[in-house]
Amino acid sequence: MDYKIILEHLSRLLIASFCGILVGWERKSRMKEAGIRTHFIVALGAALMMIISKYGFQDSEAFLKVPIDPTRIAAQIVSGVGFLGAGAIFMQKNTIRGLTTAAGIWVTAGIGMAIGAGIYSVGFASTIIIIIGQTVLHADYKWLSSPKAVQVNITAVNQEKVVRDINERLKGNGITILKIKIIKRHEDELIDLKMILKVKSSITPIDIVDILESDKNVKSVEV
Repeated sequence: MDYKIILEHLSRLLIASFCGILVGWERKSRMKEAGIRTHFIVALGAALMMIISKYGFQDSEAFLKVPIDPTRIAAQIVSGVGFLGAGAIFMQKNTIRGLTTAAGIWVTAGIGMAIGAGIYSVGFASTIIIIIGQTVLHADYKWLSSPKAVQVNITAVNQEKVVRDINERLKGNGITILKIKIIKRHEDELIDLKMILKVKSSITPIDIVDILESDKNVKSVEV
């Protein structure tokens, strides 16, 4: 048993785990779904499977006298992590959340694979790049911001012009109604509306509430 090889493999596992912790720490600091432990396990597992893929079948190759493809397990890591990342994606009020976290899990697996394969420079560089990228791109660049869809539930006085008045008030503030639906008509001349609004990223839910509540016919607003 070559102890140098054992120490080399152990060092790869530890380094991959450390890189996974760094990526997970950045996600955890932003209170995302997958944090330190998830990224740590993904990086460690990917490195472990990469080491097995490269070195785990050398004795079988010598015994069977047939070539072993070391990329087969590595390929399965890429597809397998996709299912794990999918679990971090969910929809909340017509907004898809968790895509960045899922992508981070996928890249963390790549970092673990690189270090497991012994390509330390690529693994370390990827770790630094993803942490810097996540930090920089989370900054608020208003000139780069794109519109977003927001669901709003409104209870208003059931008048003929109430929808038109609400539309004009929103339009005057740069907000577009993408979809509107009457949910319920009450006996006390009130009506429940559900609207999907197209708003700028700079407009907050509080701004939407203030705009709508300034209409005397609007009795309640939920964003």
